[in-house]
Amino acid sequence: MELTAWLSLAFICCVGAMSPGPSLAVVLRYSLYHSAQHGIVASLSHGLGVGIYASLSLLGLASLIEQFPLVYQGLVYAGAAYLAYMGYKILSSKSSGVEVAKEHDAKSYLAAAKDGFAIAFLNPKLAIFFLALFSQFIDPEALTLQTAVIMCMTVLVIDALWYFFVSVVTASARERFDLTAKQAIIDKLLGGAFLLLAARVIYQTF
Repeated sequence: MELTAWLSLAFICCVGAMSPGPSLAVVLRYSLYHSAQHGIVASLSHGLGVGIYASLSLLGLASLIEQFPLVYQGLVYAGAAYLAYMGYKILSSKSSGVEVAKEHDAKSYLAAAKDGFAIAFLNPKLAIFFLALFSQFIDPEALTLQTAVIMCMTVLVIDALWYFFVSVVTASARERFDLTAKQAIIDKLLGGAFLLLAARVIYQTF
């Protein structure tokens, strides 16, 4: 793969990763409520999920999804339900800031990894996006394993690095501005954001 083509691919991946959406909300949740490390775990698992979709799109998954719209719709609705569930869970939490901090210290990183991966896996639009993106840079008949690996790793690494950065900055802001004391306000804002994102996902299917 030529350097100019790779730079173009990397730039588009950066813009895509930086676009606000459900993935950003999940990483913010773990960075604010838990720690930078929890946010980083969510970032890495999200990057893995995105990288898997990029790989599968090269194997023809996007075309398969387009041929079976019910599968696509099912994944979209499952993703919306997952977002709504997380929003409800945040809004229904009655713990104080101190209690929440203690609970989060004891939490397993597995929850962060699960949510980070799930929010990527339950977004089948990624497969179609990567199919459209990759088609601008490769000839399917001339695709080599080396090129495929470079492209998929570019997607994975850029996505994970961006959310890694978000996790560190968010956790630092939490400590610097004592956001733990504003837990109730953050709960309402973040919980409401998850519900709005779920509604937007459903709306976009019509």
